[in-house]
Amino acid sequence: MVSREDMGSWLEGTPGGRDDGRGQRLGLPPDGPGCLATIGRRLVALVVDWLLATLVAFLFFRPDASGFFESISALPAWSQPLVFAVENVLLVSTLGFTVGHRLLGMRVRRVAEPARTVGVGRALLRTVLLCLVIPAVVWDADGRGLHDRAAGTVLVRT
Repeated sequence: MVSREDMGSWLEGTPGGRDDGRGQRLGLPPDGPGCLATIGRRLVALVVDWLLATLVAFLFFRPDASGFFESISALPAWSQPLVFAVENVLLVSTLGFTVGHRLLGMRVRRVAEPARTVGVGRALLRTVLLCLVIPAVVWDADGRGLHDRAAGTVLVRT
């Protein structure tokens, strides 16, 4: 009979930890610089980038409201996603990282040609799919979101 302990939990990851082959098919090391970025780092970087987009949207599209939080809630619904998307496309295509990625020690790079910049086309495709949310929360066996897979990119630690 199979017990609960034999199965483990999805929170524990796969048996054996990082030696499960994640990223190895992409030629990435199992840990250290150049390895696949963890979900925790990705989420914190996303929150940082979203907060930055909110602040920039507030500065550019400041509605007439008495307080800061009232002003944030009165922003046009399209302003924050637009600023977030523009930030992602511009920064990832030129530098290879967003502000959140940089703060958490990550960068986006091409899978096939790591030395080349991501480029506007790949960054645009990646950002559009990231903004759709679903491709970003569905991962392949290597741990890459479908937005990265479609763009031919990978988010690695620096």
